[in-house]
Amino acid sequence: MTATANTLEVPGAGLYYELRGSGPVLLLIPGGNGDAVPFESAADALAGRYTVVGYDRRGFSRSRLDGPLPQRRIETDSDDAHRLLTHLSAEPAYVFGSSSGAIVALDLLCRHPQQVRTLIAHEPPIATVLPDGAQWLEFFAEVYDTYRRFGADTAMENFSARMGLRGIGQPPHGAQVRPRGLEVVDRGRRNRDFWLQHELRQYPRFVPDVAALKAVLPRLVLAGGRGSREYFPYRASTVLADQLGSTVADFPGGHVGYATHPAEFALRLAEVLAG
Repeated sequence: MTATANTLEVPGAGLYYELRGSGPVLLLIPGGNGDAVPFESAADALAGRYTVVGYDRRGFSRSRLDGPLPQRRIETDSDDAHRLLTHLSAEPAYVFGSSSGAIVALDLLCRHPQQVRTLIAHEPPIATVLPDGAQWLEFFAEVYDTYRRFGADTAMENFSARMGLRGIGQPPHGAQVRPRGLEVVDRGRRNRDFWLQHELRQYPRFVPDVAALKAVLPRLVLAGGRGSREYFPYRASTVLADQLGSTVADFPGGHVGYATHPAEFALRLAEVLAG
C-alpha cells in the first residue's frame, strides 16, 4: 500500500511520518533503530482497519534535529508522540510501541493518558524492574565500551547474541540489494551509531511510574514475542506485569516479530486491540 509522507514541525526537530489506511488512528512507535520501515508490512496489513501512523523518532533517519539532542530523551520522545497524536486526531488513539518505543509508549500513557484508547507495550527493555537489573546495566555499558574501542559491528554482535537477535535484519550473503534497500541499509548504519551513543545505556534506566500505570491499567497491554521468552526484554515485560497485577499478551515471533512475521503479527495486534 502506498503511504502518504509528511513532516510535522515540533520544537527542535522535524518529525517524518507516514499515513496508511483509514479508521481510528493507530500510532506505531519504533524501537532502537528509530525508523518506520520495519513496520511497513505489518502497517499495510493493518491499514484496512486503522489509519496507521508510522514515523521516525527524533534524530533517526528522516526526522531531522534542528538543535542539540535534548538530555531528557524519553520525555522528549513521548512529547513528540503526543504532538503527533494531537496533530492527527481529536479522539483517543491506539498506540503500539516495541522495545525502546515501548518505553516511550509507557511514558506517553503516564503523562498523556487522555490521548490513549489502548496501548500495547511490546518488550520494553527496562532493567530497573529486574532483580538482576544492575548486571544488565553493566552489560550495556560494556557493549558501549566495545563500540568505542572496536566499532559498531563488534558491539552489535555481542548485544544481538544476548538479546536473541543474531542474524535478524541482515540481508542474506550474496543477495542483491535494491537501490531503496541500499538507502535503508545506510540509514540503519547511521541509526545504529546514534542508538549506541544515545540510547543503549540510557533507556534501560527508565523507572516506570507503577502507580500511574495502575491508574490506567484497563488501557495498557504488556506484550512479548513467543520466540523471546528467555531473553531480557520479555523478562522485563513479565516482571512489570507482576508489579501491575497484569499478564503478558503473547505475539508471534521474537523481539522484532512485527518485521519477521508481519501478517501474523498484524492479525494478533488487531485482535488484542479489539479485545
